[in-house]
Amino acid sequence: MNGASGSGQSLGLDTLIRLKRDRRSSSAAGAIGSFPVPEGMTAPLGCDAVAVPARLGPLVVPRLPRVGCVYADGTHWWWIVPTDSDDALTWPAPARYSLGAPLPGTARLIHRPEGTVPYTPPIPLYLALCRVTGTTPEWSRPLSA
Repeated sequence: MNGASGSGQSLGLDTLIRLKRDRRSSSAAGAIGSFPVPEGMTAPLGCDAVAVPARLGPLVVPRLPRVGCVYADGTHWWWIVPTDSDDALTWPAPARYSLGAPLPGTARLIHRPEGTVPYTPPIPLYLALCRVTGTTPEWSRPLSA
């Protein structure tokens, strides 16, 4: 006997995050598909999306240093961000973070950036959304006892 009880294995942070993501991504199974990456662009970091009500979209744009691909329909704008841009962030309501960038059937591309990557940088997007929604960024909130 080697003196170890149980499996003797522990799960690393990467494994726990992957398990959480796998569990959450099953809830997006009813989506039509992912937002298409425009021709000539690549998404080396994968794609997720941040949806905001259409009325907020024009308020967010001037606050960003770079605007990536943005899709829209009559009610929402979807900002393409790298996969895992929700790690350690709770996006401010009414924004919704969507794993795998599920595509609503009525959405169309309204902004394509220069270059070959479709991403809006997630931290500036998060801060811009906090600003337009009047939300204090998560890291600026007091810790509760």
